[in-house]
Amino acid sequence: MIVTASLILFTALTGIVILFQLGLAASMPWGAASMGGKYPGKYPPKMRLVAIVNAVILGGMLVIAWVRAGRVFPELQSISSVGIWVMVVFFALGTVMNAITPSKIERIWVPVVLLQLISSLVLALP
Repeated sequence: MIVTASLILFTALTGIVILFQLGLAASMPWGAASMGGKYPGKYPPKMRLVAIVNAVILGGMLVIAWVRAGRVFPELQSISSVGIWVMVVFFALGTVMNAITPSKIERIWVPVVLLQLISSLVLALP
């Protein structure tokens, strides 16, 4: 039950972040809420590519979470057992980075990344 709840929470939150990244890539003026607020407004072309790469990486993390929870691709279970811990570290660092960012608006991501950390940790534990 807790694994399912964690997977649903992780999927919903990660989906939101993917949509945000795709919005940045599509020139939405949300730059102040990302990358420490270095690019307020619309991202420059190079950063739009970075946003697409971020969305793809997050999509890969979604796959890892679903594999780890035993919902898809059971043959990848051994890979997911390593990948999920990479994700835990990634979201732990992300929580810290979003908490200390100079961009006040970017701090809205702290609860999102913290919940991604907690839900990925639940998936990581046996």
